[in-house]
Amino acid sequence: MQKQTFSWYSHRIGKEMPIAIYGHYGFPLLMFPTAAADFEEYERFHLLSVMKPWIDAGKVKVYSIDSVNNHTWMNTKIHPGERAYKHEFYDGYVTKEVVPFIWNSQGHKGGIITSGASMGAYHAVNFLLRHPDLFDGTIAMSGAYDLSPWTNGYLDQNVYFNSPMNYLPNLHDSWYLDQLRAKRHIHILTGSGDYEAPHQSSRLARDLWAKGIPANLDIWGTDMRHDWTTWRRMMPLYLENAF
Repeated sequence: MQKQTFSWYSHRIGKEMPIAIYGHYGFPLLMFPTAAADFEEYERFHLLSVMKPWIDAGKVKVYSIDSVNNHTWMNTKIHPGERAYKHEFYDGYVTKEVVPFIWNSQGHKGGIITSGASMGAYHAVNFLLRHPDLFDGTIAMSGAYDLSPWTNGYLDQNVYFNSPMNYLPNLHDSWYLDQLRAKRHIHILTGSGDYEAPHQSSRLARDLWAKGIPANLDIWGTDMRHDWTTWRRMMPLYLENAF
């Protein structure tokens, strides 16, 4: 499996931000790490290993980036409003720096599918919903889409517009809805075992359906816990059958 690593100093984030590319061809899959992890997390926990057949076959080309969650949503040392404010810089980094980098690497614009597990699934969904002009779909595994646990119930404009459970039911702007209704790869996956929150995925899917946005909700059994063993089973199934 071909791997390349790049990095550049992001003035939005204020530090060097790395990105790993796995593969040589295929649709671009942008992966957000879980929790406060880094751009090589999915490699260390062998998710890339089970994806290898589709990567080597040129079906998918993976782009894996760092998170900044420990400076934003997970930073309990600062006010929730500041956490949300800082997240907006990460939004700019992804949309204004990472997306053009992917387009340049692919040789054309468009086609980016977001993905991630746990908090990475939250980011995958949130970036798709907020930027349907930049992203074409998502594979979101075991996510939670309500930010209130991370903000202690605090809500301001920045929190609201980054919490899908808040803004999606009230979304009426045709610019967003028309593009989202045209998506064919919104895959919301979850287990029902230990530490999973299938009700979050179910509610997200219901909110999408209520807006006429096609989405696939796939709830796995109680033997599927919030862990890498689950995600290593989910991802190959979708790479093989959904794309």
